[in-house]
Amino acid sequence: MVRRAFALVAVAALFAFSGQAFAEDKAGTHEGKVVKAEAGKLTMSDKDGKNEHTHAVPADAKVSCDGKECKLTELKAGSSVKVTTEKKGDKVVVTKVEAKTT
Repeated sequence: MVRRAFALVAVAALFAFSGQAFAEDKAGTHEGKVVKAEAGKLTMSDKDGKNEHTHAVPADAKVSCDGKECKLTELKAGSSVKVTTEKKGDKVVVTKVEAKTT
């Protein structure tokens, strides 16, 4: 009985982690909070401040802070952020980053 329960937990964990990895490979949008922003790189978490991950942000991505054009490096830690990605060729790339401090 203990082995069966352990196996079920292991399978559930596998699906949870693999689902998150595949989500990063799909075009679309997701929202969260800025953890750190630097030239060409955005580290963010989900809306609850968990599941931290990093995006490579190309120089031609549109970045805005409170509705105004800004640089990626101007994003403040803790700001709400919405990242838009698109499939270009065989890669999924960031095309837009929208941050709000309110």
